[in-house]
Amino acid sequence: MQHLCPLCNGVAISFYKDKKRHYLHCEICSGIFLDPELRLTPENEKSRYLRHNNDIKDPGYQQYMQPVVDAIEKNFKSESKGLDYGAGPGPVVAYMLENKGYNLILFDPFFYPSKEVLASKYDYITCTEVIEHFYNPLQEFKKLHEMLLPGGRLFCMTNIFSSEINFSKWHYKNDMTHVFIYAAKTLAFIAETIGFKDITIDDKLITFTKA
Repeated sequence: MQHLCPLCNGVAISFYKDKKRHYLHCEICSGIFLDPELRLTPENEKSRYLRHNNDIKDPGYQQYMQPVVDAIEKNFKSESKGLDYGAGPGPVVAYMLENKGYNLILFDPFFYPSKEVLASKYDYITCTEVIEHFYNPLQEFKKLHEMLLPGGRLFCMTNIFSSEINFSKWHYKNDMTHVFIYAAKTLAFIAETIGFKDITIDDKLITFTKA
């Protein structure tokens, strides 16, 4: 059976397979994605998210998200309009920024599902530990781009795959909700295809800037 990449529609080849999972690799955009037939049901996906560390007051959780908070503080004022896209059950970035006088609107398909917020425009959008859960990454990134005001920024956090990583031993692939994994080439493809003005990658923090 031929598998097409959900990002660029390129033909993908088998990349890694074990008893539970099967990941495929796209040679065009370098995206790695879970065989769609192995995706969890919505109920099981939500249950998996609820098992994550969602305590917004946990120091370790806050420290992990600190790069995003720092980037927003550096580039935007407290009155700027922000959206936490894929906030999850513990919206720690919004909590940390609210303590600094910022006010983020929350969206999550499971936990904050109001679609009215998706009709607005924002100065910045945070998307932390979210993009690896996108079933249709091209569609999602187009939507995020459209919601940004001119000059706006999209801040993402995810683990980026590189050739130095031994995929078979990589913990990140063990989470069955991680359905799409990005390489630096994949992120550059997204920026160019959708029309972002600029992209910067700093470890796990990816910043897209709209023209």
